[in-house]
Amino acid sequence: MSSLSVRHLLGIKELSVEDIELIFSTTDQFKEVLQRPIKKVPSLRDLTIANVFFENSTRTRLSFELAEKRLSADVVNFSASSSSVKKGETLLDTVQNILAMKVDMVVIRHSSPGAPHFLAKHIQANVINAGDGTHEHPTQALLDAYSMREKIGDLAGKRIAIIGDILHSRVALSNIFLLKKLGSEVMVCSPPTLLPKHIGQLGVKVEHDVRKALAWCDVANVLRIQLERQQIKYFPSLREYSLYFGINKAMLDALERPIVLMHPGPINRGVELSSDAADSHHSIILDQVENGVAVRMAVLYLLAGQR
Repeated sequence: MSSLSVRHLLGIKELSVEDIELIFSTTDQFKEVLQRPIKKVPSLRDLTIANVFFENSTRTRLSFELAEKRLSADVVNFSASSSSVKKGETLLDTVQNILAMKVDMVVIRHSSPGAPHFLAKHIQANVINAGDGTHEHPTQALLDAYSMREKIGDLAGKRIAIIGDILHSRVALSNIFLLKKLGSEVMVCSPPTLLPKHIGQLGVKVEHDVRKALAWCDVANVLRIQLERQQIKYFPSLREYSLYFGINKAMLDALERPIVLMHPGPINRGVELSSDAADSHHSIILDQVENGVAVRMAVLYLLAGQR
């Protein structure tokens, strides 16, 4: 298979296993490009890509921008905080105006679940979901799985624990969908108040003891407590959360076998992870960041082939 079965990357749900394998094999090639002295290829030289971010972002936005520039695309950055959205302009009007400037692809992050899907129905350009509310974040799941595979090989039958604020995390949902498609066993671990009600129906194990989760898994993907999305208090205090669900290096070193530690960033150091754990030999957090550029190059390149 040499092309994706989809025109847009809206979520992991829409991807087939063949699509995922194609993205990973293309990522391998772009990782090679990124090791060269000149890290640029002319693959998307004639395309213009708009990064339309209605929510704050550092890593995802920089990673997409770098991926686009490495592929020689023209890049337009749009930030809602300094735009006419503040004056009441709708999402569709905003994007239609950007497209009138002859943009070929739109990378969008929005606080409303389904915003990228809505756009994909109404515009001609390819749409990539860079995070929609608490729904999905497909490129993060792809780079997470790619990083795991690099470290521990084929993910079929491997045990992956997702630990932290599952309720407010779009990364958790995309990871669950993707890992299940690749045949992994998945466990979620968090306080009961931070778990979606029917999470078990996604075919995942549920655990509330972080030490048991760490002893069970091959990979622990630790999520940030998303205080900015929490309208009410879900646990007494950050200190108490850290006491019961925080992970430190001593806990990792005490395990019977070594495990891989991941985090999509930004880390609340001292809350979900201690600094000595985040910076330990167990951690592949910086590999995730590096792989993010190559994975996004692969996605952009493959979607451009659909034009």
